[in-house]
Amino acid sequence: MSDIEIKIGGKTERVPAGTKPKDLLGDLKAGANGVLAAVLDGQIWDLHRPLEHGGELRFVTFADPEGKLVYWHSAAHVMAHAIKGLWPESQLAIGPAIAEGFYYDIDSPHVFTQEDFPVIEAKMAEISKRNLPLKRRDLGRDDAIALFKRLNESYKLEMIETLEEGLTIYEQEGFIDLCRGPHVDTTGRIKHFKLLSVAGAYWRGDEHNKMLQRLYATAYPTKEQLDEHLHRIEEAKRRDHRKLGRELDLFSFHAEAPGSVFFHPRGVIVWDEISRYWKEKHRAAGYQEIRTPLVLNEELWHRSGHYDHYRENMYFTEVEKQMYALKPMNCPGHLLVFQTGQVSYRDLPLKYCELGMVHRYEKSGVLHGLFRVRVFTQDDAHIFCTPDQIEDEAEKVVRFIIEMYRDFGFEDFQIELSTRPENRVGTDEMWDRGEFALENVLKKMGVSYKLNPGDGAFYGPKIDFHIRDAIGRTWQCGTVQCDFSMPDRFGLEYVGADGERHTPVMLHRALLGSLERFIGILIENYAGDLPLWLSPEQIRMLPITEEQIPFAQVFAGELTAAGLRVHVDVRNEKLGFKIRDAEMHKVPYMAVIGKREAETGTAALRRRKEGDMGSLTAEQVVQRLTDEIQSKVSQ
Repeated sequence: MSDIEIKIGGKTERVPAGTKPKDLLGDLKAGANGVLAAVLDGQIWDLHRPLEHGGELRFVTFADPEGKLVYWHSAAHVMAHAIKGLWPESQLAIGPAIAEGFYYDIDSPHVFTQEDFPVIEAKMAEISKRNLPLKRRDLGRDDAIALFKRLNESYKLEMIETLEEGLTIYEQEGFIDLCRGPHVDTTGRIKHFKLLSVAGAYWRGDEHNKMLQRLYATAYPTKEQLDEHLHRIEEAKRRDHRKLGRELDLFSFHAEAPGSVFFHPRGVIVWDEISRYWKEKHRAAGYQEIRTPLVLNEELWHRSGHYDHYRENMYFTEVEKQMYALKPMNCPGHLLVFQTGQVSYRDLPLKYCELGMVHRYEKSGVLHGLFRVRVFTQDDAHIFCTPDQIEDEAEKVVRFIIEMYRDFGFEDFQIELSTRPENRVGTDEMWDRGEFALENVLKKMGVSYKLNPGDGAFYGPKIDFHIRDAIGRTWQCGTVQCDFSMPDRFGLEYVGADGERHTPVMLHRALLGSLERFIGILIENYAGDLPLWLSPEQIRMLPITEEQIPFAQVFAGELTAAGLRVHVDVRNEKLGFKIRDAEMHKVPYMAVIGKREAETGTAALRRRKEGDMGSLTAEQVVQRLTDEIQSKVSQ
């Protein structure tokens, strides 16, 4: 057998072809808390799978993204094995790893409920304890079809029909699954797991197909890690923006407009504060605000390229025998505004911004509160510039995004650079120039970033920002995208210093993304305890008896005149009840007024969760609260 060259940690060694990665571990240990798999030239590889060719090899643990994928995918097999053992008539569909866990879609006459979860977990524990090896085997198409016919797995047979040659299966003591892998070497690696929920899911995501039962679960190498994850789940439930939105009377959803948000008066205050802040920041940064129509002729979307790449998510209507579309993006409208006048190189960069409402069709099954809707407001902007200005303008956007996130209390974020996808428009030269410019910006700024090959927009490469919230979840919000193609498609021109006409470059840019979604993120990040500057009700006056109501109203009037949002609680209730009610509605400040306060012209100020802060005059309260508002301090 011939030798192959394997490079590990900078050292190259020759080994016989067919050597297994586990034989090259050296001092490293395989196991649930150690090495789970290998990566050979970027491809994840089973520890027990013979090496077929040389290359660079590294080992991954659960701390690595590849290690988590292998671990959770293997746990999905253990769960499916348990279900087949308990309900043999069940048929398996797919069982992938997902963010923070895995699921398996099952077609079974048994209707799964939460009462089944402990039974399944007990069976999984038994399979784990037996430490069964997961054996990988290659099959030809005919052999694979014969095998899964014998196993009566109709969904696997359907999948085989659409897969290329080189089919693989994994087997663990009689349990067989069609799978490309990779997996851990034994079931004993899957130590601690928990079934979380069951939901309906159409086969292949098509509502015309049969509804299957999707069992969600997670698994971790240690009990401590699993417990920590389960705590995060409970904390996420407590912070659920849909629940808090109802409790705090911010917004609602109605069947008459699926996927559309009805903002209540208190929710509109939050919206207005964010949009006011957004507009002030953009004016200071040299942007000009515009507003473009919701409905535009279908021809425009052919010209922009959106029709070819996005029409499945668009709404269309016919008017006077012409087809129109509700805009899913703001960019074509901004291009039309640019076309209305003659532009000189001296006018560039030209920055248009818009809080533009857009409509995108989403299937009802994926709608999710403020996070996944059909109509939302995008905090959009487009920067038209010369090719030489790309890097400077992109850097300004990156700094703008960082500054804005910090004002909202987000200090921790991840940055991704996404490059050309297979389905794209524009020339390779355009893409080369755009990718080089964006990458150079990040390198010059010295910020860490992750390369995300093939995930750019269809018209250009992009930098995406993922903010991390109070319980460790990440949310993709901000983006800057470099586009040489669309200005050319629209025939945009500016007069250069040479007197000739040139095509500008267009930077697409959003800082918050969707305002609706960002409000949902804020609510969950702060568990409804919004920073004072965003709080719908900033201070509540609490007169102890009816006699103090007139003074409380006068006091409140002074605060209102200073621009604070104040409410006077005139209900005939005990002070303790009023305080608890204000706490429950997450009012940041309370001002208690009894007989002594009314006589001295003060109020006993209380901070939510902190308690008494002393007696202050109206002027002192105004000073304290306005200082906090202006500083954008987060609780």
